[in-house]
Amino acid sequence: MIHLFCGYEAREAIGFHVFVSSVIENASVPVNIIPLAAMTMPRGSNAFTVSRFLVPCLMQFRGRAIFADASDMLMLGDVADLDTLFDPAFAVQVVKHPNYKTRHKIKYRGTALETINTEYPRKNWASLMLMNCEHPVWSGMTPSELVQRPVLDLLQLRHVPDEGIGELPNSWNRLVDEGQPVEGADLMHWTAGIPGFEAYRDAPGSSAWHQARRAMEG
Repeated sequence: MIHLFCGYEAREAIGFHVFVSSVIENASVPVNIIPLAAMTMPRGSNAFTVSRFLVPCLMQFRGRAIFADASDMLMLGDVADLDTLFDPAFAVQVVKHPNYKTRHKIKYRGTALETINTEYPRKNWASLMLMNCEHPVWSGMTPSELVQRPVLDLLQLRHVPDEGIGELPNSWNRLVDEGQPVEGADLMHWTAGIPGFEAYRDAPGSSAWHQARRAMEG
């Protein structure tokens, strides 16, 4: 059983449902899909910015799990293929985007989520994580501890030694609206806003998102 924690933002609910549908449509094994919202820690630009780091705690610090932003993503590959990349030598495995600078100074334009798109090192690393919930770096990550930690330190995985961060193939977190190619993507990620928002309806890769929405809605 694959445990997939999916970021849920009520103001972006259609994106969450399209993503979940795309996961199910392409999965070859059973997937336990768990929505993850604010959980009393609504800091950051969306409801799950901080709560993603509670995944090991929710797993009782056992086994492994996958976290995905979900609400602004589309799964094109088989999540089982992602799960097979798990390496217990690492605390977490992510797609590393070296020297990445956003093309979008404002994100979620024209919606209730509209905000400045903050630049920082390791941006979007934590948007898709294959997490080793048993690794010691997660042992102190409880709700009371997380509320004390700076948000950007968490998003940059500063609590994890560099050698504890493994690298996943770029296809598993393809930033298609930041100029990364749509072709060959196993997971597409719209960092500034999903094609379900009017300002981004024609964003790169949007045809696949709209097709997935139509398939979901029948």
